[in-house]
Amino acid sequence: MKTLYDLQAPAKLNTFLHIVGRRPEDGYHLLQSAFVLIDWHDTLHLELRHDGQISREDEAGPGLPGRDLCVRAAQALQAATGSTLGVHIRLHKRIPTQAGMGGGSSDAATCLLGLMRLWKAALPRPALMQLALGLGADVPFFLLGRHAWVEGVGERLQALDMPPARFLVLKPPVGLATPQIFASPELRRDSETATISGFAALGPDHIYEFGRNDLQPVAQQLCPEIAQGLQWLSERGLKGRMTGSGSALFARLPDGAEANRGLGGPADDWVVRVCSTLQMHPLADW
Repeated sequence: MKTLYDLQAPAKLNTFLHIVGRRPEDGYHLLQSAFVLIDWHDTLHLELRHDGQISREDEAGPGLPGRDLCVRAAQALQAATGSTLGVHIRLHKRIPTQAGMGGGSSDAATCLLGLMRLWKAALPRPALMQLALGLGADVPFFLLGRHAWVEGVGERLQALDMPPARFLVLKPPVGLATPQIFASPELRRDSETATISGFAALGPDHIYEFGRNDLQPVAQQLCPEIAQGLQWLSERGLKGRMTGSGSALFARLPDGAEANRGLGGPADDWVVRVCSTLQMHPLADW
């Protein structure tokens, strides 16, 4: 009988994202952000292989590079644990790529959690989190399994209790490359340091309005569709903001708002979806 897991990998939204400086030793950008999990997810099918090989196929959506984050995560865990087992990964991709929604990082985190169980691997939690950080700055967040206050380069996490919310999320047909934004000389890198207590004190009615996304002005210069999407949201009485490094945008829906409001999007080739916050990651107890 085959050993097989079908696992969800949810997306995230950055409710705000401030760049507060750079790390002196390597120039990496230091950030503050609040990440929330939403109910838009990819699905990973993990099938045990006994020959030690790691293989992957795509079930839907655009083809991904042969050594994507899932494969790299599996290879890193295999090396860290000395496992002689392998895996065949089938990825059903639903979260848009180059959107700032953490799809690839979430896939990698779900892959790590699934393989820990599939391979019966024994790796202490701190070591797993360090391995995850080596794969990408957002991967540790998805291992945490909760909404989080995020600092540093993504490695300093504190679980957050966030009020339930619904969002209209829209993604233009074009994406954005994160390195291009961070390399811009026009990027603001000196935002005032915020405190988690000040953030939480805003309360459920205003906590999602806190701050801004420091990457958004540069992203708008590189991708005019972002300004188009923000204008489209504004015309519908919604306060839009970019998530992560974009190009996806989101706006909180007022309580009682119709779920199907404005689902046509600015144009036919935009991806538009109403999403809700998750209470916790589907694999939080793994």
